[in-house]
Amino acid sequence: MAMSAQACSGSTRPNTFVDLTTDSVQVETDADTIAQPVAETLTIALCGDIMMGTTYPNIELPPNDGRDIFRDTKPYTQLADLALGNLEGALSDGGKCTKSGGPNSYAFRMPTAYGQLLLDAGYDYLSMANNHVNDFGPTAIEDGERTLTELGIAFSGVRGRQEYAVVERNGVRYGICAFGHNEYTLRHTDLDNVKRVLDAIKAQGVDIIIVSFHGGAEGRSQSHLPQGTEYFLGENRGSLREMAHFCIDNGASLVFGHGPHVVRCMEVYNGHFIAYSLGNFCTPYGMSLTGISAYSPVVSVEINRNGQFLHGQIHSFIQTKGVGPRADSQLSVAKEIKQLTEADITGSPIRISETGEITLAAE
Repeated sequence: MAMSAQACSGSTRPNTFVDLTTDSVQVETDADTIAQPVAETLTIALCGDIMMGTTYPNIELPPNDGRDIFRDTKPYTQLADLALGNLEGALSDGGKCTKSGGPNSYAFRMPTAYGQLLLDAGYDYLSMANNHVNDFGPTAIEDGERTLTELGIAFSGVRGRQEYAVVERNGVRYGICAFGHNEYTLRHTDLDNVKRVLDAIKAQGVDIIIVSFHGGAEGRSQSHLPQGTEYFLGENRGSLREMAHFCIDNGASLVFGHGPHVVRCMEVYNGHFIAYSLGNFCTPYGMSLTGISAYSPVVSVEINRNGQFLHGQIHSFIQTKGVGPRADSQLSVAKEIKQLTEADITGSPIRISETGEITLAAE
């Protein structure tokens, strides 16, 4: 979240204006903010699943009220023009658990006070289109929306509620939407509906459109991106190549995914960046953090004003239980994504170095 000179000297964060009778969230800059020249290069910071601890069924929260969990990663999210992630769970102090409690049933609920941690880390937008947003029912969804609104963090993705957000930062208008695979999300398996949402965003006169999706089969065996539709526990988790390409063909500038709990490959398609899964990002409790499940990148993507990919950097972090993402001195995460991209994307126009630099291949 890049800040103007005035903002750095103490002005308030731009406000998020939410009308729960409409389909969008509008985030606008303060009227008295000094106008800044619009940059030709924009930096977008992308992260995967964020579940900062849980109060259900037992209280498992990080020490120091969670103030240290983004310690190593926030320099990248704070300095970006726009920082985005996936809020994996309810941000609420109440609600009733909707999960069955079976062997494949998990429920996550974060205290509303932890919303401040997201603000302090520089997040501008969080997806709510995932299979844990409804863990504590509609009351908890409303709690999360209200908390994020009060903090000035945009959100979208729950069916029948906010379908997209419009965020203005430093003179650039971003339209952002999120899709999931559950009945209470905007489903990425319904491409007609995906197009409808993208068309609605384009009608807002935005400069850049960003799409987030929660999809794909889950687990350490699911690192590779398959062709065609994926299924997990009998549920359609999407044809993710098709969906991501469809979004770009219909106006998206950048697409990023999460859901498998592991990282996956990256691609530049028709000049636009796609990350197929950024894995678990900040999930100190309640999820497996064994091996590659602990890989937690922040991906900084530079695009031009037309949304076309220019350059990128994979910042490597690894999670430890109860701690959150910490710097990966071995750069294991970048190396994993490099290998997956080389294996799963044929004729890729990008190259990923051992240090995580993403560049366009020479003509």
